[in-house]
Amino acid sequence: MLSFVYVLNFLDRQLLSIVAKPLQDDLGITDGQLGRLGGLYFALFYCILGVPVAWLADRGNRAWVLSAACGLWSAATIACGLSHSYGQLAASRMSVGIGEAGGVPPSYSLISDYFPPHRRGMALGLFNLGPPLGQALGVAFGAKIAAAYDWRLAFILLGAAGLIAAGAVWALVREPKRGATDTGPAPEMAGEAATFWATLRMFFSRPVLILVSLAAGATQFVTYATLGFTTLFLMREKGMTLDQIAIWYALVLAVGVSAGIYLSGWLVDRYGSRDPYFYGLVPGVALALAVPFFIGFVAAPTWPVAMAFLIGPTFFNYFYLTPAVALVQNSVAPRQRTLAGAVLLLIMNLIGLGLGPTWVGGVSDWLKASHPAHSLQLAFYSLVPFYLIAIALHFALARVLKRQRGVRR
Repeated sequence: MLSFVYVLNFLDRQLLSIVAKPLQDDLGITDGQLGRLGGLYFALFYCILGVPVAWLADRGNRAWVLSAACGLWSAATIACGLSHSYGQLAASRMSVGIGEAGGVPPSYSLISDYFPPHRRGMALGLFNLGPPLGQALGVAFGAKIAAAYDWRLAFILLGAAGLIAAGAVWALVREPKRGATDTGPAPEMAGEAATFWATLRMFFSRPVLILVSLAAGATQFVTYATLGFTTLFLMREKGMTLDQIAIWYALVLAVGVSAGIYLSGWLVDRYGSRDPYFYGLVPGVALALAVPFFIGFVAAPTWPVAMAFLIGPTFFNYFYLTPAVALVQNSVAPRQRTLAGAVLLLIMNLIGLGLGPTWVGGVSDWLKASHPAHSLQLAFYSLVPFYLIAIALHFALARVLKRQRGVRR
């Protein structure tokens, strides 16, 4: 049930980028405005409100918080489909961000109380299949509906499905005992509700937690920037139609991202328990392997060649997510997990979701006068330095984790 809600969460989040072309044609918005809609405007509410909502969930019923959040963002998704101006659409996207703020952190915490530490990597990896499934279903569903009917109908149908899911969470998801699956000595503050400020001080006093958040944020800068404009890029510069995107791009996302997230969870469960060093090494190596494939995707002369190259980034780009979440969840006390997960999301989503699409849209607008036919392609090339930053941060995290393990020995 948690995974299904996460699929809807990401489907809601990505639908804007999937119907970007017909939406731009209808409302007359620029690439920069589109980037802010899917990035900065959404992320400000999504990230900042996630922290107080997570604090509430750490002190109450996490399933009920998730149900209420799902209902709110689904109603706001319907409002997106009813928007007739850029201002109305911006307000609706901000409301989606407010609702989705209560989506993921309670689920991370619930799963951590259902599974012991040595199984959390795989469990969180299965849960984190929500984003690729949501992306793939969003491409298939959104593109087909937009091509056959209207982009507005896709938002309305998706919002209606979310309202049904909100009721199902309320009825079906049970609240587990906090810390029930933890083994060994009880972590600090495990038996009491951690105060809001105590948890924040704990998080920002630990270099590992700060570093993993920054590394994940730098990675998400690339992934969200790419996701936000890939459909538009494929249609505008590679000549794909919405019907072709609904089949081929959806298939690449479903297979590539799902395989990357699942394999990374298996790897950190197998090797991370022996040496936490792998929580930084695995995503760092994967991102280094992704770079040449990403450049090939952007430079490809035709869309079939672009699709072939895109398999690489969609597979390797998502090796960071499960290691980051598992590392944070394993490093804090049971009653700090929801809030700690929200702080992780706050940092990485403000950087990635807030700035990534905003950057690409802004660069494309800036280059449109001098390169009208290829401004979006050049904006994609500008993401390569951010790949290098993310790789460096993950390798730095691996070194810190290795040093900490040596000190404990």
